[in-house]
Amino acid sequence: MDFNTTLSAAEQTKVQNAVDMYNKTLVVNGRQPSHELGKDDFLKILMAQMTNQDPTSPMENTEFIAQMAQFSSLEQMTNMSNNFEKLASMMNTNQAQATLGRSVEIDLGDTTTMGIVEATTTGSNPQVKVNGMFYDMNKIKAVYAN
Repeated sequence: MDFNTTLSAAEQTKVQNAVDMYNKTLVVNGRQPSHELGKDDFLKILMAQMTNQDPTSPMENTEFIAQMAQFSSLEQMTNMSNNFEKLASMMNTNQAQATLGRSVEIDLGDTTTMGIVEATTTGSNPQVKVNGMFYDMNKIKAVYAN
């Protein structure tokens, strides 16, 4: 028995229409379609692969183990990335808070201004309040001890 694994133009159009319809339901239900694969997508692909494998030629144990190792690696990298983002945000917030009550010189491009840091914001891109105005931390040219 010989199987044809290529899709005709009509079949490709039908598949594309089905994908488009599904993506539209995602938007209606509050989810946005993405062109990036995550760990959930990887697991779905693996499960579909196992469910639809040829019973006369099942997946080798080594192939399955290799794919599970890749899944585990992907999950750990995702977790590490999230933790690094949190750490960077905390460090940036701490750096901003360390300037509270200190005199700073703010670079405004063609000029500079000086003042005492009155307040700071938190997050990955904190700001400092000097002379009643908020400035990004990267605009600070110098910090002086009072």
